[in-house]
Amino acid sequence: MASAARTGPAASTASAASAPAGTLLGACGPGRLCLWSKPDFKGKARTHELATTDIDSCVALPPGTSAQSLANRTGRPVTTYQSAECAEAGEFETYPGRGTWVPQAPYEVRAFKIWER
Repeated sequence: MASAARTGPAASTASAASAPAGTLLGACGPGRLCLWSKPDFKGKARTHELATTDIDSCVALPPGTSAQSLANRTGRPVTTYQSAECAEAGEFETYPGRGTWVPQAPYEVRAFKIWER
């Protein structure tokens, strides 16, 4: 089932899940979007820096990979997608960029967009 229509930074942002007691936040530097292959910031980590990522463009994760937890420290809204093509037919959520940690994404993230504002 697809999420409600949210297509950009002006759309309502999803509130990040609170980390359960005992869950350590994943290390993620300022200006970065960090994605982990497993819940609770475990598994292989991928980091995308704001300086080297196209704004307002769909960025697919490498084929056959996905993320299950994330941290957004870009300072900009980021939308994650279940679809590797950023299709809105699948699940998607927008997270604020002021320091959002999500220990368990609601679906396997296969692509993302960093928005201008």
